[in-house]
Amino acid sequence: TRYIAPKTISLDSPPFFLQAKSKSAKKSTVKFVVDCTAPVDDKVLDIASFEKYLNERIKVEGKTGNLSQCNVVISRDRTKITVASPQDLGFSKRQLKYLSKRYLKKQQLRDYLRVIAASKNSYELKYYQITAGDDEEPEE
Repeated sequence: TRYIAPKTISLDSPPFFLQAKSKSAKKSTVKFVVDCTAPVDDKVLDIASFEKYLNERIKVEGKTGNLSQCNVVISRDRTKITVASPQDLGFSKRQLKYLSKRYLKKQQLRDYLRVIAASKNSYELKYYQITAGDDEEPEE
């Protein structure tokens, strides 16, 4: 029988299972969506001014007006606003909720609309459910 020496492992290169991953790994982006379907369809909310508000107010790395330098892109279609950010930047979904609520307050819509997390990466603006006739309280 013949003795076969085990292969030597070099410490200067990563293991084989990490090599394939690092070559195929590209810069991934995180997309956050604010769905304004209900108020836009009712012509209560102007989505263009909402997008402009977000463009002016979103902070990246502690500074407003720092979007293009950090590759953060805000886009909109008819009823949705999408914020795309590089994953390593660590953009906060919570900041979107905060700014959405501030915009609603500024437009005096905060009493009628609420910001709800629809999924992991999206918020939705919905009307409060107001039920009529529940004013009566039971007497003791």
